[in-house]
Amino acid sequence: MCTEKGIDKPLFADKSIVGSYEPLFEYWRIAEKRGLEKPVIKSEDIEYVRKVLELKNRVNLLELLKALSFSMLERVNEEVAQEAYKQLGINLEKEEAREKIAKILAGWVLEACKTLGIISFKGWRLPTD
Repeated sequence: MCTEKGIDKPLFADKSIVGSYEPLFEYWRIAEKRGLEKPVIKSEDIEYVRKVLELKNRVNLLELLKALSFSMLERVNEEVAQEAYKQLGINLEKEEAREKIAKILAGWVLEACKTLGIISFKGWRLPTD
């Protein structure tokens, strides 16, 4: 994963679900300054999707995204999330900012699964609100 200028997505992401990773990149910058852990996707997240697909041949992408988002919440610091959005000119409540960062992480998991050939989908993207 790279957040250098000119790089607009993390490793294995393809932006087919997440339109912009800028809030996550801003979160990482703030977390690094504060000496906090940066939330990233893990192999366990990919395995979770793989297992869900083994149990069901077809899955509702929105339901899978919600389940992944919920599991990502524990990795996201609400104060850092709120500050990240504030730096981008967006004022959100702490919990809403935390949920949005978690949803970006969940979308990244699905994009990584697509890139790795674990899941297949097209024509769907996170709503921009």
